[in-house]
Amino acid sequence: MQDESKRRSNRERSEATRAQLVAAARRLFVDKGYAETGTPEIVAAAGVTRGALYHHFADKQALFRAVVESESRRVAAEIEAAAPRDMPVREALVAGGRAFLDAMREPGRTRLLLLDGPAVLGRGDMDAIDAAIGGMRSLREGLAAAMAARTIRRMPLDAVTLLLSSAYDRAALAVEAGADPDIFMDVLAAFVDGLAAPG
Repeated sequence: MQDESKRRSNRERSEATRAQLVAAARRLFVDKGYAETGTPEIVAAAGVTRGALYHHFADKQALFRAVVESESRRVAAEIEAAAPRDMPVREALVAGGRAFLDAMREPGRTRLLLLDGPAVLGRGDMDAIDAAIGGMRSLREGLAAAMAARTIRRMPLDAVTLLLSSAYDRAALAVEAGADPDIFMDVLAAFVDGLAAPG
């Protein structure tokens, strides 16, 4: 029993250290950018040793990936909270899109997920993360449900998901730069309505 308690305690300490590193790295990557942030700054901000950093992450890029994955999960959670499975599919697509734009207004998110992420990890890796755990996964599920319900036309799902996701990303960048989110949401909702199955 004592061994189990010790293992749990060690695991909890390890998870806490990892979380400290991810949180400190996020703050620095947002404030300074990936290129200008050094690992000594990260470990100092996290209050851990360099050994602890390299125990959890192979290098700065691996730590950045963990930050991106954490942010992607948060965005997806906000979308899914705004568009529950029992909501009518058209309304869920629109509500999910609004939630995405709202989620991306969190300070630093557009920089992490739409600017530095593709530059550091590459477009392919960013798309893979987004498709596995992020907003693109949520969008794909919503589009699949809409096609299954014949609310929107049946089309190649991956292509529709990628194109609509790209439109949402560009809208998030525009809103970050000061554009009116309501204007972009109206246009994006019109895109969704334009996919409607023939009546």
